[in-house]
Amino acid sequence: MNQNSPSSNSSNWYILRLHRLPISFWVDRRVPVVILGLGLCIIATVLISISQGEYAIPILDTAKVILGLETSNPDYVFVVNTLRLPRTITACLVGMALAIAGTITQSITRNPLAAPGIIGVNAGASLAAVSVIILFPSLPVAVLPIAAFGGAAIVAVAIYLLAWDGGTSPVRLVLVGIGFSFVAGALTNLMTTFGNINSVSQALVWLAGSVYGRSWAQVYAMLPWLVVFGLIALLMTRELNNLHLGDDMAIGLGSRLEVHRGLLLLSGLALAGSAVATAGNIGFVGLMAPHLARRLVGASHQSLLPIAALLGCLLVAVADLLARLAFAPIELPCGIITAAVGAPYFVYLLIWSR
Repeated sequence: MNQNSPSSNSSNWYILRLHRLPISFWVDRRVPVVILGLGLCIIATVLISISQGEYAIPILDTAKVILGLETSNPDYVFVVNTLRLPRTITACLVGMALAIAGTITQSITRNPLAAPGIIGVNAGASLAAVSVIILFPSLPVAVLPIAAFGGAAIVAVAIYLLAWDGGTSPVRLVLVGIGFSFVAGALTNLMTTFGNINSVSQALVWLAGSVYGRSWAQVYAMLPWLVVFGLIALLMTRELNNLHLGDDMAIGLGSRLEVHRGLLLLSGLALAGSAVATAGNIGFVGLMAPHLARRLVGASHQSLLPIAALLGCLLVAVADLLARLAFAPIELPCGIITAAVGAPYFVYLLIWSR
């Protein structure tokens, strides 16, 4: 058996090979069942989210509109296709991006507490995106992911350099990251203090972490980033397994250490930056989804990464649903819901990891 196989008991795994490409995956046999269960939960959440609201639509009619089978009621078509469907799809895409970015970050740093929102990467992306919103309000929405990626990259490099002392420890990475979060947050507040009132209002709503008012423009802007960099991460799951074992072990297993780490880091930053640019700073999804996925399918990234992505999708979709309906007619940003759940979970992880 290949030394990279995740278990000596091969009966617990599927081997998937792409015969025309030099690519293969070890997949836990629990994965299809978990994917089916999560898929059904996501579909149910999406249908409920789209059908419920100030203007309620029967779930069956909602499904027919989505499938193009119901066109006789223009009100249903408008509410579903124009107002609610793009918002819900955006929530799902953002959740998937944050979960994949969190999985990559935890594996590269070998730190269970690491996530883009915890170590300051999201704060850097937020600062860059808010700067664009306030200083250059006429720029198209497609520019925001690029700006957010740049801000996330600058903060990530700075954190890595300052945390380096012959190596990086989990505690140093978290503490330096929290420090950068405060610095970026202070600069963001400075931007909102002196900016134009209209641009500042838009930035403040966006900063709370919400998919309110998202349209197909945000879906089309977010989708290429998720497809490209999510696919890169999926194809590099074996390298993620190797890097998670440590540098020496990864080199011994044949990894081109700096190339693989750099490409994975680039993918994680791009995903986190695009998610923040699209929906603001929705925290703790990148922290919770990988941990929950490990409880379901184990630590092998061939299984872990897609399950974490689906969990991230479900978490943000449910958070947006609760944010809309829990205190109706008042609508909360979904970032408040994820923080209310994620902050206690982070404390639990701190205690568990000592």
